[in-house]
Amino acid sequence: MDRDYESFKQSIYDQTGIDLSLYKEAQMKRRLVALRDKRAYGTFADYFRALTKNPEMLLEFLDRMTINVSEFYRNPARWDVLERKIIPLLVEDRSSLKVWSAACSTGEEPYSLSMLLSDYKKGLSKFSILATDLDQQVLEQAKKGFYFEKAIKDVPNDKKARHTTKEELGIRVSDSVKKHVTFKKQNLLSDRFESDFDLIVCRNVMIYFTEEAKTVLYQKFSKALRIGGVLFVGSTEQIFNPGLYNLESVEPFFYRKIR
Repeated sequence: MDRDYESFKQSIYDQTGIDLSLYKEAQMKRRLVALRDKRAYGTFADYFRALTKNPEMLLEFLDRMTINVSEFYRNPARWDVLERKIIPLLVEDRSSLKVWSAACSTGEEPYSLSMLLSDYKKGLSKFSILATDLDQQVLEQAKKGFYFEKAIKDVPNDKKARHTTKEELGIRVSDSVKKHVTFKKQNLLSDRFESDFDLIVCRNVMIYFTEEAKTVLYQKFSKALRIGGVLFVGSTEQIFNPGLYNLESVEPFFYRKIR
């Protein structure tokens, strides 16, 4: 057992409430060893003491341990299914939708959702999107709504024209898209979830957690959905026993709450 690292995990939990033991250890430890060595500390104990004294280093640590890789319409085929099959299913018996983009990173996902729902006219009159992430820095970046142009390469051209404005160094999301999105800091593993969501999108995040942590999260996501609501997961995160969480598969990577 690496007592230095184990003690570091406990200290981080006591200081921030973040439980590093719920992440796959090999991946997380490799990432943090690289960060510790970059700062020229020989032990995690020394590194932790530095984190408590230097806010900039603490923010760097939080950024490194979270996975901030995102783009608009990531895996476009899945977004096509969302638009053509899942949204019509959700609005069959209601005209407003409550949506959650969990682990939203720098905002590409919730803004993609807002673009899609803004253009959906068949029975949808109102929607709201909660966008959460553990990292306050990326949330502040997301609120600005500015991105390099390559981030929107998969957005349909008509949506680009309607919902973004080209600037000298990139593109900016329109205020009409931003107004539907509320950003909030949240630790998925420890914080309580809101409830009665029609759609929860949590993609390309679960792969970094242990099996035990995944089980807890799927249970929490299920409880946060209304009956008939849908959980949308990433392309490497298929749920093999959805019934354990009161879910059923309606399309690959889309799971509906059944009770």
